Amino acid sequence: MDVFIITGASKGIGFELSKQLQSKDKMVIGIARTNPEDVENFITVNLKDTSKLHELIENVISKYSEEATSFTLINNAGMVDPIGLVGDVEAVGIEEGIAVNLTAPMILSNAFITELKNFTGTKRIVNISSGAGRNAYEGWGTYCATKAGLDHFSRVVGLEQANADYPVDIVSIAPGIIDTGMQETIRASDDGAFPLLGKFIAYKEQGILSSAEQTAQKIIGFIENIDFKVEGPIVNIRDF
Repeated sequence: MDVFIITGASKGIGFELSKQLQSKDKMVIGIARTNPEDVENFITVNLKDTSKLHELIENVISKYSEEATSFTLINNAGMVDPIGLVGDVEAVGIEEGIAVNLTAPMILSNAFITELKNFTGTKRIVNISSGAGRNAYEGWGTYCATKAGLDHFSRVVGLEQANADYPVDIVSIAPGIIDTGMQETIRASDDGAFPLLGKFIAYKEQGILSSAEQTAQKIIGFIENIDFKVEGPIVNIRDF
């Protein structure tokens, strides 16, 4: 049994990943604040409440460890807020953005590695990053910083796991510009807060955005067919 744990599974890329993996007879445990589709094997939790996350992973792994041949954690959940120039954003928005985009994936990954230390099957962590972690954009101070942090965290884990007896493979994937609710949030922002607003509106109007379905297909293909160790921890899905 291949077990996939996916955060942000209620919509966008996370929902498509869950649906497509289930169609391949994978065991998928979705994690999100809500379960609007009333999907089975779904855990409702707010990732801002980071104190619950280690126990969550511990319980999932304990439940499936007897049957599982592989475990894959996909840290997909993310938020682009707060959008605004540094000096104009609220402190609570910065705190929440860091919690969801960086603290939660770090805690979940830490728990995943801890609880599976002696598991001899395949173990993978897939962090959904962003080009914003590799390029600076005005108005996205928190988002850029957290995605850059996620990339660098992935590099560190990759180095550490190279020396483990039963290593966890890890990759941080930039999925490109996707037509999801996050893009709607971006387009609803103010150009004073986000100077590149017009560019992102044009992406939608010109049909440049990829669909969540297409992107999920590419990510699953990468997971199934690419050796993480060969590619290294930092990847752009558009290169595959």
